[in-house]
Amino acid sequence: MKNLLYRFLEDRSGATAIEYGLITSLIAIALVAGGISLGNAITGTMDNAALHLENSR
Repeated sequence: MKNLLYRFLEDRSGATAIEYGLITSLIAIALVAGGISLGNAITGTMDNAALHLENSR
């Protein structure tokens, strides 16, 4: 029983899995934020192009 407790306390695989999960979630958040920013930039560019096309008539 004592050996089992020591092995449990020395096991770091759960901590590593949590760290990888945190890193993955931070990367996902960064990708979503970048996608939103890129989408807004593309929308602004297309709106500007549409405005210029309407005014050129």
